[in-house]
Amino acid sequence: MEKRVHAAAIWLLMLLHGAAFAQGERTRDKMYQPIVGAGCFRRLNGTHQTGCSSTHAGSVGVLHLINVEADLEFLLASPPSPPYAPMIPPHLFTRRNLLRLIEAGPSNISVVLLINKPEKMKQFSHELNCPNQYSSLNNSETCDASNPATSWNPWGTGLLHEDFPFPIYYIADTEEISKLEKCFLKFNNFNYETHALRSLCAIEVKSFMSAAVSSEVCIRRTRFINNLSGSKYCDPLEGRNVYATVYPRNVSSVEAEETELAITSEKFILVTCRLDTASMFDGVGLGAMDSLVGLSILTQVAHLLRELLPPQSSLPDNRRNVLFVTFNGESYDYIGSQRFVYDVERFAFPKSSARRNLITFDNIEFMLDIGTLDDIANIKLHALSGTPLAQKLLQQLNNYAQSPRYGFNLNIQSEMSYHIPPTSAQSFLRRDPKFPALILNAKPANKYYHSIYDDADNVVFNYGNTSQDFTLLPDVGDTKNFKADSLQMKVRNVSSIVAMALYETLTGKEYTGSKVANPVLADEFFYCFLLSADCPLFKAASYPGSPKGLPMPPMRYVSVLGGPQESSGWTYRVLGYLLSQKQPKIPKDNCTILPLHYFAGFNGVGECRLTTQNYSSALSPAFLIDDYDWRSGNYSTWTESTWSLFSARIFLRPSNVHQVTTLSVGIVVLIVSFCVVYIISSRSEVLFEDLPASNAALFG
Repeated sequence: MEKRVHAAAIWLLMLLHGAAFAQGERTRDKMYQPIVGAGCFRRLNGTHQTGCSSTHAGSVGVLHLINVEADLEFLLASPPSPPYAPMIPPHLFTRRNLLRLIEAGPSNISVVLLINKPEKMKQFSHELNCPNQYSSLNNSETCDASNPATSWNPWGTGLLHEDFPFPIYYIADTEEISKLEKCFLKFNNFNYETHALRSLCAIEVKSFMSAAVSSEVCIRRTRFINNLSGSKYCDPLEGRNVYATVYPRNVSSVEAEETELAITSEKFILVTCRLDTASMFDGVGLGAMDSLVGLSILTQVAHLLRELLPPQSSLPDNRRNVLFVTFNGESYDYIGSQRFVYDVERFAFPKSSARRNLITFDNIEFMLDIGTLDDIANIKLHALSGTPLAQKLLQQLNNYAQSPRYGFNLNIQSEMSYHIPPTSAQSFLRRDPKFPALILNAKPANKYYHSIYDDADNVVFNYGNTSQDFTLLPDVGDTKNFKADSLQMKVRNVSSIVAMALYETLTGKEYTGSKVANPVLADEFFYCFLLSADCPLFKAASYPGSPKGLPMPPMRYVSVLGGPQESSGWTYRVLGYLLSQKQPKIPKDNCTILPLHYFAGFNGVGECRLTTQNYSSALSPAFLIDDYDWRSGNYSTWTESTWSLFSARIFLRPSNVHQVTTLSVGIVVLIVSFCVVYIISSRSEVLFEDLPASNAALFG
């Protein structure tokens, strides 16, 4: 009987605890409403820190909607119930306004909310006027930040490289913004002078960053011998470059691996572009005009050359090949290209596991770097100086760009000076200014460079969704029903021009065919990278039956080791598919070891192909060199702080009077409790008489 009573008591306690927990959950849900968004986070380099961080427990601020710039004055003077959290639309999220909020201090401003209301926005770029200016050629002629007319990002505010004393939270969803505005209007937007006397709608943002000061400091703290907890404060920015060749390279033998420097006689035309992009907020930033247009052109050039070129043995020089490389981490002082140059210098590219002969600088004939092509009607071929190589390539490009046979109607200009754009070629030219690097770059026109608004709208992308085979080459007159001024046709034209010029360089013959790049391939490419990874191109470049891609575009930030590498992973598959050769005689079961790869293909039925794609490391050499001088500026030193999950929630913050009253009552109750306990304890012999021995057995 006693056991049953004991069990019943336990069950009753569990039920009461469950009910109390459920009631607590319901009470919390009534008190707090989560807000979905993206947080600004902290990055560090060899000298300082940039970005944002909340306090360790989270930063709390009273909501205040900013509709016009004058609304800021309320916060910058002596607000009645600080700290506040201004909700700022993009057109007011300017350098001047943000610096004023910093000057107001944490006592007045604890959180900043960027709300997605772009109706009045005309520009939004928070990169520097001269991107990567401290890792480019050491010459003021390359880019003059004091002269916006000749800078490479005249709309840049530099906020991406500022250090903020408060968290900044970006809210894109209209329903979430409406929730914030309703809370502000209901509780805050009246009788401002009485703010301190009543409860106000506030927001709490948690985005505490573990690292501080600089990359050198946070890495030293992580490695410190007394760091027994194994805490990590920051990680180097690290990704993967993707490369592939038009013609498959021979597998090196064991003997060749020992003497490969002496035996290789291959010659490469190096065609490159940037793979990554950047923005102030975690996971938000598509880099549509910034780098995706260049990546799409490189992809189309690779595919077109694969289809047009004769077998390598038929070339006038059968040692020649084209090496395509997409560099990752270029937004942060050229991480990927710096590592590529470092590896090639030290005879470490490709890595030994690739089982291919090493490539040295002596093997590279010249480099064609595809930069930012904001305005395709104003493309220039850049080089440090005029050379016969540059003049010849320019002539070849314009021969096809202006040919009435193709109707591209483009005119590519030349600029041979130190005023070269911030592209991957900078890493090669810093090593050797005489390196034969040529850059295709357009006049800057991207008012949303390195921001959350460099998206499909910025490049005016409208998905054609033609369901046509994007692997086939159309005739020049077959536009696939795309308008002449569409993004798909613009990419088709530039890709065709570049591929034809390289075809002539390799074969020694002018291209006279009618086949051009496929605008349908461009259509599917942009759909995958701008709208959804669940797309026909990604499916074709995957193994048959592979899980679908996410119904959102892949993340294109370089990230850190172990972080998402979606962009490089999909680029690896797409380049591998478009540059590969069908092997119809090899069955699926025998198509399992690289360089053989089994793809789903356009029809999804599966096909074995001989591929050439591979990865190389995009980790800055600064993290490989012992006792590296972090302030030298030789290599990129960017790291990313570690953090817990971002979160934000709104609630009613009680007034100061309410908080003081609650605290006072609590203190009084505490004091009274101590007094009561003391009195009871001191009088226990009177209040609790000892039981007689005869009764003790009954109550034992």
